[in-house]
Amino acid sequence: MITVHHLNNSRSQRVLWLLEELGLPYEVKRYQRDTRSMLAPPELKNVHPLGKSPVITEDGRTIAESGAIIEYLVERHSRGRLVPAPGTDDKLRYTYWLHYAEGSAMPPLLLKLVFSRIESAPMPFFARPIARKIARAGQKTFIDPQIRLHLDYLEGQLGTHAWFAGDEFTAADIQMSFPLEAAASRIGLDSTHPRLAAFLQRIHARPAYQRALDRGGAYDLLS
Repeated sequence: MITVHHLNNSRSQRVLWLLEELGLPYEVKRYQRDTRSMLAPPELKNVHPLGKSPVITEDGRTIAESGAIIEYLVERHSRGRLVPAPGTDDKLRYTYWLHYAEGSAMPPLLLKLVFSRIESAPMPFFARPIARKIARAGQKTFIDPQIRLHLDYLEGQLGTHAWFAGDEFTAADIQMSFPLEAAASRIGLDSTHPRLAAFLQRIHARPAYQRALDRGGAYDLLS
């Protein structure tokens, strides 16, 4: 039996979604973030030394990292579903997006989250204006332009194919869901990126996505 060590409002939601798309049986072990620090609880370190989510366990194996988990589940359980045929251009794109999601898309979005919190973080009154000025300048001069660069790139990519790897829905779309949901939550997706907004609407309407929400619980990235 596959066990998903599921942290609320995290990347592990897309692992639940993949399992639902594949129709695989699994169990969910829930972990809650600390309400002040928003970090994972220390109990996750009993599963994996880094104490992060997602992590899955199956047959004595422990697999961490979203992309590695997706590759493992698709290779072991998909029977050719949700992955393009080997040696095709679609497979090359598929591999690219599996790595791009965390390697390129997420870093500026994570910086956006950190710098935004600096503005409202408790600190001595004399330090507050300086911290806010640095946080706002960092967002204006580097973080926000980087996010726009990536969103414009992704918008263009969805203009050439129906889905990220090609004309068929694949696990690469599941992997790409989190950075796009993070972007929608943290900066919004307006009329300048209609294809990305439509992509989110399409994936949110999938029955397997809805079932994964039922299993995973409240997911604030949707708000």
